Amino acid sequence: MSDLQLDLLHPSLADDDLTSMNFLNEIALRYPDAVSFAAGRPLDDHFSAVDVHRWLDLFLARGGGSASTLFQYGPTKGIIGDLIAEHLRVDERITAAPEAVMVTVGCQEAIHLVLRALRRDDRDVVLAVAPTYVGFTGAARTLDLPVVEVRDGADGIDLADLAATVRRLRDQGLRPRACYVMPDFANPSGRSMDTELRRRLLHAAAELDLLLLEDNAYGFFGGTGPARPTLKALDEERRVVYLGSFAKTILPGLRIGYLVADQVVSAPGVTRTLFADELAKLKSVVTVNTAPLAQAVAGGRLIECGFRLRAAGEPQAATYRRNRAQMLAGLARRFGGPGSGSRVTWNSPDGGFFLVCDVPMVVDDALLETAAADYGVIFTPMSYFMRGGGSDHQLRLSFSRVTPAEIETGLDRLAALVSER
Repeated sequence: MSDLQLDLLHPSLADDDLTSMNFLNEIALRYPDAVSFAAGRPLDDHFSAVDVHRWLDLFLARGGGSASTLFQYGPTKGIIGDLIAEHLRVDERITAAPEAVMVTVGCQEAIHLVLRALRRDDRDVVLAVAPTYVGFTGAARTLDLPVVEVRDGADGIDLADLAATVRRLRDQGLRPRACYVMPDFANPSGRSMDTELRRRLLHAAAELDLLLLEDNAYGFFGGTGPARPTLKALDEERRVVYLGSFAKTILPGLRIGYLVADQVVSAPGVTRTLFADELAKLKSVVTVNTAPLAQAVAGGRLIECGFRLRAAGEPQAATYRRNRAQMLAGLARRFGGPGSGSRVTWNSPDGGFFLVCDVPMVVDDALLETAAADYGVIFTPMSYFMRGGGSDHQLRLSFSRVTPAEIETGLDRLAALVSER
């Protein structure tokens, strides 16, 4: 048969949001000896096949189901909603009814399903704090749902710009449906919102009649002090759809994410339902259900730690804190600290996996390939996360999946690149 024509396929296939991450993965494969500060993945050292078998046995011993339950198709909303609800209560002070919880194939499916439900027609748009996780903008692009950027501000979101943007869009006859936020250690910026700003954001969302989509992929990887409350924990009006994942805290290969969607959906003459139940209709024709066997492993982990996943994951969090401190100190040694007059600057997030550097050169795909091929170091251009401009001289450094020795080697190579360019 003749070749398929790209211009006759969905336009998202040629979109920068989808092609950029493929290019980054290609670079990593082509230069395997390069030190990679690109991957936002957890460190493999904390995973063990022995744990998987033990967690599965614990789930079965608790009466979580028979072998046939795990080996067959399962309920669309999942089989561990009650365990997730208890975990959220214990660890996050979130009150979530099990029926408002749906288990998904990673957090990425949760994002996709919510966006699919919110797009009614061409008038619908969603907002996102810029710079924005490329998985969110990419998912929206595949659904023909425009993403409008909101300025991030010094503390995580510019509320004045949020209000002005919503009003401008409505004046244009559009329907802004929701705003996507990562209040804790955002990907890619590493920024976090303080508690007062979170309360003000919830108040603004109520005034603007806007849903908030809270993605909390990195919230368990902060400092040793008390964690900030999630937006969902502060949510008194069911304004927040909570998007969670066990990829960083239990095991990425399980591909277990979840959402909490306790909003009530109503229509004339129709029985009121939970938003989670409406989303389950979509999931039933997208992935049918999330693998019960993988859910059982995640459920066993929750049971083993008494649903206190934050405390159980402290060894992982300590590793990431060590790496973050080493990277910040290493940048200061090579480029000079605040007040040194250096043309290389960076932020200092208090948790998470990422930080952002400003450098005196354009950071694009060409520089990325040069860095990998000639200097042996890989990073992520911030332009991948902020298409409207303003990030051409920025790069994201991930410190999660590197050893202390790799941090030093990688920073030496980055310093050589900056110096010679």
